[in-house]
Parts: sequence; structure tokens; C-alpha cells
Amino acid sequence: MKRFNIGFIGCGFAAHIHAQAYKKIPGYEVRLYGACSADLKQTQQFVQVNGFEKAFATVEELLRDPLVDIVDIIVPPSSHIPLVKQAMESGKHVICEKPLNGYFGSGNDDRSLMYDAVCQELEDLRLFLLDRKEKLFYAENYIYAPAVVKIKEMIEATGEKLLLLKGDEAHSGSHAAHAALWSANGGGCLIRQGCHPLSALLYLKQVEAKRRGEQIRVTSVLCDASRITTGLPRTERGSILSNPVDVEDWSEAILTFSDGTKAVITSGDMIVGGVRNKVEAYTSNACYEGRIAPNDSFLCYHTDASKLEDVYMTEKVETKTGWQHVFLCEEEMRGYVGELEDFIKCVDTGREPESGFPLAYETMKVLYAAYASAGTDKRFFME
Repeated sequence: MKRFNIGFIGCGFAAHIHAQAYKKIPGYEVRLYGACSADLKQTQQFVQVNGFEKAFATVEELLRDPLVDIVDIIVPPSSHIPLVKQAMESGKHVICEKPLNGYFGSGNDDRSLMYDAVCQELEDLRLFLLDRKEKLFYAENYIYAPAVVKIKEMIEATGEKLLLLKGDEAHSGSHAAHAALWSANGGGCLIRQGCHPLSALLYLKQVEAKRRGEQIRVTSVLCDASRITTGLPRTERGSILSNPVDVEDWSEAILTFSDGTKAVITSGDMIVGGVRNKVEAYTSNACYEGRIAPNDSFLCYHTDASKLEDVYMTEKVETKTGWQHVFLCEEEMRGYVGELEDFIKCVDTGREPESGFPLAYETMKVLYAAYASAGTDKRFFME
């Protein structure tokens, strides 16, 4: 059984999810070798909790270790591109969290300039990646969620044209203070949550294009991205955690493809009841509805949740009383295990991943086309 040593850069919430998912990959010995972050104490705690072997004090120390085969970058997006290049120049294969990059100035800056800056950085990275032996993987778990995988299978089987695609990710807002700032995230709920279903829909549209022998691309985006909770006084915010400064807490983007078909992406930081992850696809003969979360695999009802404090239900649910959609096999159903398994197999065999740089490139271009549209209240036409 082949062994691959994994090094983490970042030890936050998503890193814990990745660590558990690696342990479920079949057919390989995946060794959680080491981790680092900006806080050595946090790194040491993370390493102990998740069964890693080493806590590195710095990124440079981790990258110098010859035993590290693959680096998993799980840090805020403003650091992604520099770390990707640094890791690959150290001879490591790289898994990078989404979104791949962004514009990290003020949310009040000119949106068309944001689009140009993001596209230029993507093009620079594309040139950097040419002829490198190290691989770059884009950690978009939606691509590997069983619901999306099944939609892909049916599209490939029928060869039918996708007339309308819809994707939705929303919850009650991030607990992190930096989520309120454009400078930290490159935007609000559209880039933080909307990037997930957007990548899935772009991916499915390319599955269709390949099956039908067509060339299909996004030609325009019409988007509204707004702050809709700013009028709520503190006494009426209830369970909503978001408190945006210069970012949106709701968005809806309409994509038009070169074949005239459409896709709609909705995201929000003001929806209570747990995380919503949904992908829909419609053809002339079929409807597909992928309910990633919440799903109905297990329901429970409690009148008193006082003894359930340490029992996990699902992400970001505000209460454990009443009917609950309990998320079983979460790492598998959200696509994390399939995602990381694909990346390991690609390192082993040399093939390209389902979710790689081309998908990341298109996702980021469309996201910032959406922001450009929202900034002018006009449709933005892609190059």
C-alpha cells in the first residue's frame, strides 16, 4: 500500500474536517505527518487532537521537510496564491482551499478593477503552473458530493442539454469577525458560500459539453449582492451572526451560457436552521435535486436538549430541540472524502483531478464578474 505524507498549512475549522476525511481514504496509507499555523500553541493542540506527528513552528520549516509529499493549504484566501507558489517551488504537490484567490482591498473599490486584478493574478498563476511536475488541486468538495456525482452520471448517460441549473448555499452567518471585511475574504457570502454551488454548476455544464462535443462558456452575469440585515437593530438580530461592514450578506447571480441556457446562484448569511447546500439541474426530460444539506437520512425529535450538548447534529443549527436533520457520514456526503481520495490518486497515477486549476480559474472569473455586475446594477459581459 502506497504511503503519502500530508502537511497542513492552517489549523482552523476546515482543517479539522480535512483531517478526519483523510482517515477515511481507502487503498492508500495517508499519513497525517505535520501541520503549522500562525499560532504555534493552536498548532500543537490541533496536532494532538487529530493525530498528526509533528507541529512545525513555521511554513518554511514544514516545506523544508523532505518527508512531506502533499501540502494542504487551509488558510484565509488572501494567502493562497503566495503559499501555492512557495509550496510548489519546494517540490510539493498542493491542495488549496476555495476560493483560490480574490481582491483584498476595500469593498468600496471599483468592481471592474477588482475583476481585472483577479484575472491577472489567475493568468500569472497559469503561466507559473506550465510544465511543472507538481500538481495543484482545488479543494471544492461539492464536485465530489454523492448527489453531484450522481447528477454527473445521469447527464453523461442521457446526453441531454442542461437548460437551467440552480445552486444554493446559506446559513446564519460566520462566527469569525473577519467575515465582515472585504479585505480579509475578497467579498461576502457570494465568494465565501456561493463559490461552492457555482463551481458545481460550472462543472456540470462542462460535463454536458464534453458529452455532447460542444464548447460552452459563461458569456454574462447579472447579480445583486446586498446587505439586507443592516436595518435590523441588535435586539432583533435573533440567531443571525453576520454583521457585515463592507461585504454583502445576500446575493443572487444569474449566469448566461454561450448556448443560451442559464444558471442561478443564491447565497446568504441570514438564513437560520443550519447550513443549506443544494444543487438542482433541469433538462427537457428530467429534474435533478441534490439536497446535500439538510438531508433526510436521519431525523430526530427532542423536547429537551439539555443532555445533548456534546452530540453533533449538523453545522450551524441554532437549537437541538424539535425535529432535527442529523447529518450522518458528513465527510462523505459533503464530498470531502471523495475530493481528497481523487487528489491522492492523481498524485499516484499522474492523471488530472476532477477539481483542478481550470475549474478554479473559471469560478473566480465568474465570481468577480458577478461582483462587477452588482457594483453597477448592470449585466457584466465576460471576455
